[in-house]
Amino acid sequence: MSWTELPVAFLAGMVSFLAPCVLPLVPGYLSAISAVDAENLGQPGTARRVVVSSVPFVLGFTAFFVLLGVGAALIGGRLFADQFLLERIAGFVLVVFGLAFMGLLPWPERLMGAGLVQGARSRGSRVLLGGAFAVCAAPCIGPVLAAILVLAGSSGTVLEGAALLGVYSLGLALPFVLAGAVFTRAMSAFRWLRDHYRAIQIGGGAIMVALGLLLFFERFYVLRVYLNRFLEWLGLEPAF
Repeated sequence: MSWTELPVAFLAGMVSFLAPCVLPLVPGYLSAISAVDAENLGQPGTARRVVVSSVPFVLGFTAFFVLLGVGAALIGGRLFADQFLLERIAGFVLVVFGLAFMGLLPWPERLMGAGLVQGARSRGSRVLLGGAFAVCAAPCIGPVLAAILVLAGSSGTVLEGAALLGVYSLGLALPFVLAGAVFTRAMSAFRWLRDHYRAIQIGGGAIMVALGLLLFFERFYVLRVYLNRFLEWLGLEPAF
């Protein structure tokens, strides 16, 4: 795993937040984990409660995604010893799923397994609810998630695979928690995202396709070179 794959994983997590099975359901999930009615979200005194309640929820879906990363690293390490072949596979998957995210290829758009969510809610466990959310959302965010899992499968160790999915989960968790903290303002952002969703799809998908092509044609080092230069411009010491 190269250092530059971490910001890619983080960006993929943020892109997953915009998926049609995640973004429209954020108010419902925030209400469920905090026991605050959806219409009362954003009122004074609710932000802290929502954010604190989000922590175990985030831990729940993070645990699920990290386990997926561990599994991908184990399988990838055993099946493929050729790092260049793995990078090409990862590049191909990124291109395909980038096209899918842009809407040029079919992909699941509905939340599946609602029974898991209902079961977790009936048990009153926010951690289980986070895990159920991850399982149910996986088919919808599959194009982005699968691309990161391929990168995890090409990582050198299980720890690196777990770290990659941990960063992915952080990218998904950050906007989720921020939405809970500043819900009223976030609703304005949600409306803006809704109005510009097609442009976001095209832009996000194009980025994935570009990264996939760099991997497939063994030109990913170009991104590392420019990132090195950017870090030097900021006065930071490159870590790779």
